[in-house]
Formats: sequence, C-alpha cells, structure tokens
Amino acid sequence: MFESAKGLIGRVLAGSILSLGLAVLPAFAADPLPSWNDGESKSAIVDFVTAVSTEGGPDFVAPADRIATFDNDGTLWAEQPMYVQLAFVLDRIKVLAPEHPDWQGTEPFKSALAGDMAGVAASGEAGLLQLLAATHSGMTSVEFTQIVSDWVAKAKHPETGKLYTAMIYQPMLELIRYLKANDFDVFIVSGGGIEFMRPWTEQVYGIPPQNVVGSTIETTFEMRDGGPVLLRGEHVSFIDDGPGKPVGIQTHIGKHPIAAFGNSDGDLQMLQWVTSGPGKRFGGIVHHDDEKREYAYDRKSHFGKLDKALDLAPSQGWQVFSIKQDWKSVHPQ
Repeated sequence: MFESAKGLIGRVLAGSILSLGLAVLPAFAADPLPSWNDGESKSAIVDFVTAVSTEGGPDFVAPADRIATFDNDGTLWAEQPMYVQLAFVLDRIKVLAPEHPDWQGTEPFKSALAGDMAGVAASGEAGLLQLLAATHSGMTSVEFTQIVSDWVAKAKHPETGKLYTAMIYQPMLELIRYLKANDFDVFIVSGGGIEFMRPWTEQVYGIPPQNVVGSTIETTFEMRDGGPVLLRGEHVSFIDDGPGKPVGIQTHIGKHPIAAFGNSDGDLQMLQWVTSGPGKRFGGIVHHDDEKREYAYDRKSHFGKLDKALDLAPSQGWQVFSIKQDWKSVHPQ
C-alpha cells in the first residue's frame, strides 16, 4: 500500500511538474526580439541565427567561428545632430579654454567655443584633427579613461535632454543579446576612438572592452614618478572607418566574422568583407527613415551618410532595417 501511495504521489508530482513546465515554456520560448515588428527583417535575422546554430544542419557554424561585428554611431546609438564623440570634443574644448586664452581668436577653436558648427566644418579634416589632439592627448590612458567615464555619466543629448547612454537602440540591444545567447562573440567595430568607447560599452551594451575595435591615437610607454604609464600623443595612428574597418577586424579579431551590422557608407567595406566569405553570412543596415520617433536621413547627411551601401544592398543580399517599419520602439522605455 505504501508503494502504491508513493507511486501515486510520484505521478501527481510528475504531472504537476509537467504542467508547470508547460506553463513556464512560453516564457523561455518568448520572442527574442520583442521590439521588432514581424516581417522580412525580423524573419531574416531569426532564420540566419537558427541556420548557423543548428548542429548537423547544412549551414551550421561552430561557436568559435560565430562572430558578429557592429558599427556604433547610428547603429547602436543616435548619431544626430552630431557624433557623440564630437560633442565630447566640443565640451572638452570649453573645459580647457581657460588654460588656452589664444583659442579665443584661433580657428578652429574660436568656432568650437562659439558653438559655430559651420565654422568648425569649414576648418576641414585638419581642423578636426587639431581639436582631437587638443582634447585627447597629453595625458595617460588611465587619466583619459576617467575623463571619458565622468563625461558619459552626465552628458546629455542636446535635443532630447536624455543621457547619451539612454539614446541607444532597444531593437539592436535585443539583437546583441539574441546573438550572444546563441554563442556569438560580438564586437563593436567603429570609426570612433577605441579608448573613448571602451570605458562604457560593457555597461551599456554588454560588450567588454576587449571586444571593441576603433580608431587609435599614438600611445607610448614612459616611466613617471617611478611607475610605468601609457602616454597619449597627438598623432592618430589608425582610422577604423571605411576601408579601415576590415583592416581593424583582421588586426584585432583575427577571424572572418559571419555577420556585420552598420548604417552608413562608412560601414560599406566592413559589410563587403564580412559577407564575402564562404557559408551563410548576414549583412544588416539600419536605415534612419523615421522623422517622428527619431531622425530621417541617408544620402545627404553630414553624419552617417548612407548612399552607396543603400544602393548595393539588394544585389549583395544585405537586409535593410527600416526604423519606421521594422521597429516597434526605438529607445529603451
């Protein structure tokens, strides 16, 4: 009788556990991309991830080779009305101005201090490099990391009043998490400064500093006050944009990624390189076409110009993500 009772209890418990499991199952099988509308883009992402992660399938890719690269500005967070790092440069110029009274009458510093973006733009690449050198050099790497960390913690978007770290794209954050949940190693490959991004990417995107590839400034080793430091110089040693992105991928990652995501012609060569390899590949382009919830820009924009890559997308099989059509929401709520 005891055994019968024990068996009955076991069957009841088993049934309860099974019922509980069935009740919980939808939570585990929940939509991994809830901020994406159902449609071609979302289906293309899910189909790709399913194909490369299904062991025994024709498109299976070993976890060690599941590498995805993401541009940052305009792909993971807002780049309008200007690149965030440019906003950092302009703020730093104002902070440092009291130490450089000559800047009041010297371009491009004069325009930067006056908030005259047309004047800054008129100085061209040479002027921008001057501003970069003045705000990014002459300090140790540790000091620069602290300056960036302090700024990012407080800096706000000029139009929304939100922290820049709140101007990230929720659908892309979900995409990163979805890829990582399927054993992808995710990297940022951006034209932005590598040491400008590394202090905060892990907290904001869950991407650790060693998985950030970006433009670099000349850095040297020195002994100061009896201890070793890395000193940041004035010379930009590598620009991780356009054709530089595949070079940065090879130099820093050393493997051929199978997925790449960008939003501008600065990502064109990365998309071409990543999707050129054998096997199943994915190229995704964020198209800013939603002037009500965010911004609408592409071919004529000074920041994040999307022209050639947009034209090539159909023939290359790259998926164009329409913010207006594909995203239920833009930023985290």
